[in-house]
Amino acid sequence: MQVPNFIIMLGNRRNLIFRVSIVFNIAVFLYAAVHYSGNSPQGVEWVPITSDGSERAAELRYLKEDVRNDTVLKLIEPSARIFGEFTSQKVVPSTMSTVKQKEKRPSTTADVDKKISAVPSEANIINETLEAYDENVLSDSTLTLLRALLGCNDKDFIPETMQRGEFWVLKNYVRANHGAISCHESITYTTHGGFEFLDNLLPLIERWMAPVSLAIHAPGSDMLPTVNSIRYLRDCTSSDLVMQYATFHIFFSNKHIPSNIPDPEIFLKTPYNCTDKPPYVVNSSTTYKQQKNLLYPINVGRNIARSAALTHFVLPSDIELYPSPDLAAKFLNMIARNEPPLSTSTNPRVFPLSLFEVDKNYVAPWTKTELQSMLKNKTAIPFHKYVCPTCHNIPNGKEWMAAPEAKYMGVFHVGKRIGKQSHWEPIFIGTNEEPYYDERLSWEGKQDKMTQGYILCVKDYDFMILNNAFLVHKPGIKYYKKNVKRDKIGSKQSSYVRNVILPELKKLFGVKHGCVL
Repeated sequence: MQVPNFIIMLGNRRNLIFRVSIVFNIAVFLYAAVHYSGNSPQGVEWVPITSDGSERAAELRYLKEDVRNDTVLKLIEPSARIFGEFTSQKVVPSTMSTVKQKEKRPSTTADVDKKISAVPSEANIINETLEAYDENVLSDSTLTLLRALLGCNDKDFIPETMQRGEFWVLKNYVRANHGAISCHESITYTTHGGFEFLDNLLPLIERWMAPVSLAIHAPGSDMLPTVNSIRYLRDCTSSDLVMQYATFHIFFSNKHIPSNIPDPEIFLKTPYNCTDKPPYVVNSSTTYKQQKNLLYPINVGRNIARSAALTHFVLPSDIELYPSPDLAAKFLNMIARNEPPLSTSTNPRVFPLSLFEVDKNYVAPWTKTELQSMLKNKTAIPFHKYVCPTCHNIPNGKEWMAAPEAKYMGVFHVGKRIGKQSHWEPIFIGTNEEPYYDERLSWEGKQDKMTQGYILCVKDYDFMILNNAFLVHKPGIKYYKKNVKRDKIGSKQSSYVRNVILPELKKLFGVKHGCVL
């Protein structure tokens, strides 16, 4: 009896399916064996140190899996980070300037398959050599490493009205158009000031080119020129950099609440009249703050701006201090390279920057090489050389100024806040895990960062001074001028720090030989 053809074909198909299933099961078995055999490439050695010295070893145990999964996702999704629109403000899809754009969204399934097949191995991703690359940008693989290394959490980017002691805070009052960003992909320059200092914002951003979190003190009638200054900077400057990068927060005492608080939902929809002069160009004696003889709550502003930052790393600084260009990308590439002493130090650490002033007739230098030339011809000097040289005298400062500009960003020297540096007030890149600034201290009272410095010393922080990074004050060299009124306030604040705050710090953080206020 002859077997029908369709039965023979059915049997052949079943045999084929059976064989394919065997091959598939063997492949799954081999994959599981390799994955759990313990012979996979080593992960990144450097473990971020928190302010209490603890390690995230358990989280880094999953580094290789995170890197692999994130890489596959990056190849399927667009490389560009597209940010959603807010209803209250116009937000354009954009990417941070520090992110190197390599590819567009694949347009077909074949393109996706081709890109997935080209995913580099774990060893290539994690042990990627960074011998020759552009440190002014961040590659996708570097961002993936940073995401796994830092283990930080992304933050919401929404407006909030909140209280901070006696102050009301309008957090994220006017938001940058970059929208929500991931905590690992950039650094935020956090700063503060009254509206009369906003002429510094654009030159600062032109060099920083990354997120800026700015807290503006706007008591009473200073609120209106503050809002108009924000509008002018966003609408009337020669570029859209302020609109792209700057987020503004407003704060004022509950004793000096403005009579009218304009709604950003409304005023951002109306372009500012750019024929008028900048609202921040005023005589400071005409401000509400000066007329009411108010002290400037400098540390309140510092803490508001810092705590509102979306990124893991922050650079808390003053608005008149301009950073060396491309600092954010260079610093993050350094973190990703994980070279000693980053990979060997077990202490909590921050990354101080060298500070300088330049003659009022000169432009702030853009590179260390240019800075060295200006130091040589005396058109640049160490910061506050003629005001308070010990306040900003970094460890090995002379050696730093003499050392040639390095090829890549790195740690020049690891210092401590003791000995000759016991009264040092460093400005540094750190995180929000570092001690905050004491909000009872005013700018007029001077030495407003000393209490933070004491805590860092007692907690045995390493001060990893960066080789090529620096800050330059707005052009114009400062000289000491006697100010009887401010000296009186300073004497009173110094007494308060010594008799009230220092005993508190000793109880809370302890004492350590060499650590002083």
